[in-house]
Amino acid sequence: MRPESTDLTRMATTVASKIDLTKIRNIGFIAHIDAGKTTVSERVLFFTGMTHKIGNIDDGTTVMDFMDLERERGITIASAATATEWKNHQVNIIDTPGHVDFTAEVERSLRVLDGGVVIIDAVAGVQPQSETVWRQAERYSVPRMVFVNKMDRAGADFSKAVESLVRRLGANAVPIQIPIGAEADFHGMIDLVGMKAWVYESVDAVEAVEAPIPADMADEVAAYRANLVEKVSETDEDLLMAYLSDEEISNEVLATALRKATINLKVTPVMCGTALKHRGIQPLLDAIVDYLPSPLDVPAIQGTDPADGSELVRQPSVDDPVSVLIFKVVSDQHVGRLIYIRVYSGVLETGSTLYNPRTRNRERIGRLLRMHADRREEISSAGPGEIVTVIGLKDARTGDTLAANNNRIILESIEFPEPVLSVAVEPKTRSDQDKMDVALNRLADEDPTLRLSTDEETAQVVLAGMGELHLDVIVERMRREFGLDVNVGSPRVAYRETVTRISEAQGRLVRQTGGHGQFGDCTLRLEPLPVGAGVVFESEITGSTLPREYYRPIEQGAREAAANGVLAGYPVTDMKIVLTDGSYHEVDSSEMAFNVAGSMAFKSAAQRAGMAILEPIMKLEVITPSEFLGDVLADLNSRRSQIQNMEGQNETQVINAFVPLAETFRYATDLRSRTTGRASFVMSLDHYDKAPRHIADDIAGSGK
Repeated sequence: MRPESTDLTRMATTVASKIDLTKIRNIGFIAHIDAGKTTVSERVLFFTGMTHKIGNIDDGTTVMDFMDLERERGITIASAATATEWKNHQVNIIDTPGHVDFTAEVERSLRVLDGGVVIIDAVAGVQPQSETVWRQAERYSVPRMVFVNKMDRAGADFSKAVESLVRRLGANAVPIQIPIGAEADFHGMIDLVGMKAWVYESVDAVEAVEAPIPADMADEVAAYRANLVEKVSETDEDLLMAYLSDEEISNEVLATALRKATINLKVTPVMCGTALKHRGIQPLLDAIVDYLPSPLDVPAIQGTDPADGSELVRQPSVDDPVSVLIFKVVSDQHVGRLIYIRVYSGVLETGSTLYNPRTRNRERIGRLLRMHADRREEISSAGPGEIVTVIGLKDARTGDTLAANNNRIILESIEFPEPVLSVAVEPKTRSDQDKMDVALNRLADEDPTLRLSTDEETAQVVLAGMGELHLDVIVERMRREFGLDVNVGSPRVAYRETVTRISEAQGRLVRQTGGHGQFGDCTLRLEPLPVGAGVVFESEITGSTLPREYYRPIEQGAREAAANGVLAGYPVTDMKIVLTDGSYHEVDSSEMAFNVAGSMAFKSAAQRAGMAILEPIMKLEVITPSEFLGDVLADLNSRRSQIQNMEGQNETQVINAFVPLAETFRYATDLRSRTTGRASFVMSLDHYDKAPRHIADDIAGSGK
């Protein structure tokens, strides 16, 4: 990053109370890797006047991908935030990564965004990571539109891309633009709402001019317009009556209804263009302003009272008490911790003090900054709907709520996926041990999917992450940002253990010492649950058999024992732990005694529960030229894969399969060598499944 003196290139003062919330758009660009998110972001910044030169990924001159690692690898690793203006609207943009290893960046961005632009490739259509980000957006009920990018590429097919949205995502995809030409002949688009054409008159043109709709496209335009009117009418009763009565529906009425339907998640508008050649960007910005929601258009944020757990609501208003959510932490070598926040209500001012319900401490707002990727603009206040960064918070972390001290609230936090891969690391010299601890703690502070632990046998630090690329990037960042070289062990898979049958056992602690003794007695029953159910604890005890105050220590003891497994030391999951019986002593019983008894009962019951090893199963999509199909399939079969389906696209074959994570190491290198570098693949965690007996025996024999 640039030194602090040049970061603060502009000093600005904002009066948050005067901000017109209807003029704010918080949007994110989300997509599969290589669909063109960062390229779209760079063109948006150029056309809105934020940059005077267009950044290029291949040249390493992008604004949004500002880390050296991102520019060298040509991929987005960390989400970047910026703020710009378009037609008197403030547009806050987050450019997110497309690689599955950095899915947490998408998760936390979607948590605080009001709308999203999903970018898909006009040739490939919907790809695996497109499905992942779509599900994430669904989970947070984020209204979105789709930009079909790369319309100038050979094989670009707008209608097939739209069809893939419907088929693979179940989206109610409604084109509001159609392209004029395709591939090398793509030179404009037709606006189906305004019923006008926009044409780029030369190869180098970056500004479109309005033109008559081509006569040879009249029938196609009429069909698409009819489809648009029909789909939007289905979401609006008044419009539906007019449609059924064959009344003329004006463009203005249609646009208003389309905005409402988009915000209510009933339709997904689809547009087209080619960001690399600057085409379709201005109409996309117009659509973001016209159809995606302002902070006032989305439901008020809900939370709970930290005192009694009752439900609370915060309206996006300057009159409501302050409430903000922390969604990202970045360690900066010049200013320390940069905390990214979304303000949901009230006015946040420099120097104010807020309450953190998790730590039960107060935090002082040192400075407020509006981010432009790695460049910053200092501000004095921020109002509802704004995304800004804070300097000066000591103990806050991702997912924390900050609220007014006299009007406390806890907003829903952010859930992140569990790591699936781990490596052991150690500094190359002993003198670097403290340096490594500092580096890893800072990186873990930034990245909630990076977990640190210590191997009890080897005393090595173990890094657990989302995949090989994720862990490679962490190690490389340690070297570049902290000047630290480390030795990295072989990757290890995050296996799980589970029970296969019902079992029951008693745990009884009786210990007599000089004074009070220790007495705890409980009986636990273990029951298998479906894969993905996690660990559930409940009690069947009725009456006064055991005081309720001892239930929690028993549960804690059982869960602690489950965390270390019984077969190979891996966490036990997908089971129900049922407290069925117990007894206590008026004098000698304590929470500690029942904690130990719960642990003993769990271990004893687990020994009888027919334990099994679960292994992570990855969803794999391989895209290969047809001539290499046989070699690719043979290699997949040798990796215990289950082929789900194959699809042919011209001279290209797409293979979808499930493959155990343990069989995927070095797959990138092997696939490259088998196909002379012409095949590609995408892989993401899909589910856990029981490992075959011989594999499970090897894992149990080798221990953790």
